[in-house]
Amino acid sequence: MSRTRRKQDEQPAETRLEIFPVPGLPEVREGDDVGALIAAAMPDLRDGDILVVTSKISSKAEGRVRRGVGRSEAVADETRRVVARRGETVIAETSHGFVMAAAGVDASNSEPGTVVLLPADPDASAVAVRRSIRERLGVSVAVIVSDTFGRPWRNGQTDMAVGVAGMTAMLDYRGLSDDYGNPLEVTLTAIADEFAAAGDLVKGKIAQTPVAVIRGMAEYTTEEDGPGVRELVRQSEDDMFRYGSRDVVFARRTIREFAAEPVDGAKVRRAVDAAIAAPAPHHTTPWRFVLLESAEARLRLLDAMREAWISDLRGDGFSEASIERRVRRGEVLRAAPYLAVPCLVMDGSHTYPDRRRAAAEREMFVVAAGAGVQNFLVQLAVEGLGSAWVSSTMFCRDVVREVLDLPATWDPMGAVAIGRPAAPPRERAPRKADDFIAVR
Repeated sequence: MSRTRRKQDEQPAETRLEIFPVPGLPEVREGDDVGALIAAAMPDLRDGDILVVTSKISSKAEGRVRRGVGRSEAVADETRRVVARRGETVIAETSHGFVMAAAGVDASNSEPGTVVLLPADPDASAVAVRRSIRERLGVSVAVIVSDTFGRPWRNGQTDMAVGVAGMTAMLDYRGLSDDYGNPLEVTLTAIADEFAAAGDLVKGKIAQTPVAVIRGMAEYTTEEDGPGVRELVRQSEDDMFRYGSRDVVFARRTIREFAAEPVDGAKVRRAVDAAIAAPAPHHTTPWRFVLLESAEARLRLLDAMREAWISDLRGDGFSEASIERRVRRGEVLRAAPYLAVPCLVMDGSHTYPDRRRAAAEREMFVVAAGAGVQNFLVQLAVEGLGSAWVSSTMFCRDVVREVLDLPATWDPMGAVAIGRPAAPPRERAPRKADDFIAVR
């Protein structure tokens, strides 16, 4: 990075850029040395050349080809997280952290009945090609392993870097100034992606020329292999668009282990915004949220609830061992760095002398409260926060109202533990919609 920065600070010199394909490469098979094949086809490579290598040939050489497996099954196996889905089209996050169509699984330019997966470690693939060429030709080149990506808000695809060796993947202009003296605060240039797209101009699927050479950009190369592509990969918790609209509901998971880091209250308030967008009867607003942002308030509530719960269990005849187990299961609220208590208010409800209709009226409001809580939990997930809804406040409503100094008309409807997940959630038990549907 320091080498590149010095050149950015200097007056730019006239640059001559050449991009050309590597012709004559054979069909790559498992076990082939991709670097050796390139060296044989292009023996006049120079120090400072940048090679753009289509990921597919590295995948084939490394045995990342699956036979007799449907594309959808392969996509599911390569998917760490579904970001969006429309029909058969799936945008997924791979184990590498890339967000791309079909988790990088490709059936083009592959034998019938096979699909090609991304290399298991594209950075390692780039390093292997680079070192093989150095051994054979004695030159130091940079290598970009590229694959095709779509882009949000744009039609069409372009190649981007999935593996990098021998160059800096990102140029960091932060701290510099433009020609007007304005400080550059967020300017990061994905130079490896720019080279990958440039190389694709002379490659392409139809021409079957999977390697391109970029010459004239030696100042971006390094003697070391470098950190690879990881600085280009935005972490999912920093991605403002990490969930697609069709899959956002499934992002909500019950989290019972939280990291110790504090919770940004602004994120919780945005989740309340989502909660109060839920449907409600009679144009009412039956939701209230008590946010316990101080540790003192949380402990005062949880200690009082614990005492009330133990007293109730003893009154019901439970043994001390059973009481201890039950109380321990409820400790998820203590582990969370933030709590919210959703409450139901019946303002605007209709009064009926008939008990059946009165009960139905209350049930409408309870359903509306549940819809608000669901919206709240989903939006917390969108904000990158984990949560767990626990029903315990419903069993000691008077205690909760007294400790939190709530109006008598506020009806606590459980509590929500909130925090950054300490570990990935467990896989959901599989469920099929047909098992929960009755058609008449």
